[in-house]
Amino acid sequence: MASATPVPLSSAGKGGPQSGSGEGQAPHDPETSLPSSASHPRGPLPRGAERVSRSAVVKIGGSLVADRARLRAILSDCVDNAPVAVVPGGGPFADAVRTAQSALGFDDALAHRLALDAMGRMAEVFSALEGRLTIAASPDAVAEALAQGRSVIWDPAALKVGHPDIAESWEVTSDSLALWLAGVLGAERCILVKLANIPPWTDPATLARTGLVDAAFPRFAAAYPGTIVIRGPEPHRERPAA
Repeated sequence: MASATPVPLSSAGKGGPQSGSGEGQAPHDPETSLPSSASHPRGPLPRGAERVSRSAVVKIGGSLVADRARLRAILSDCVDNAPVAVVPGGGPFADAVRTAQSALGFDDALAHRLALDAMGRMAEVFSALEGRLTIAASPDAVAEALAQGRSVIWDPAALKVGHPDIAESWEVTSDSLALWLAGVLGAERCILVKLANIPPWTDPATLARTGLVDAAFPRFAAAYPGTIVIRGPEPHRERPAA
């Protein structure tokens, strides 16, 4: 697959994995492109999606709340390099869902819906940190914003009613949802911003086995025709990614 140039995203701050973040340290290149050769997913595109193919979907891990400077810089760059659809991770809100499920024993379907709510709460946090980013509650609303040349944060709460492509389990988290949204929008790139650097020349299956992405990620990656970039922290200083 020919690699497209990703949107420049600053990597301010020291970064690094946090205990329980699911983003373990891998001391390699800060940016890794993954191959993809899929055709576009079947089904109608959201309104305006045919006009936003040059946009990017950027998933920002909720664990980046541990690095305030880097998080703010990334959100600012998403605005400055519009159009970008920001997909928030659930971060500490999703961790709370896992803790509650472990203590109370409710099923994965409910946990999945609560995790979608957790992403929505993180969307509010991101919008509060970067006031130029508004929240869109559907792929249609995201597509309209991108078609207007604006960056926007996606709140996936509408998926709580269920979707045939999305399993209601912990196998599908914000990583796979970002790929799903990128495919629905017809976006050229899907960029996952992580606390940890990713080994070069890796593949989605390996990333899933090591826990750096969710278990469903390889399946969504196989269905996505664009460029997938996983970006870790820049060591020691801030600079735009190449």
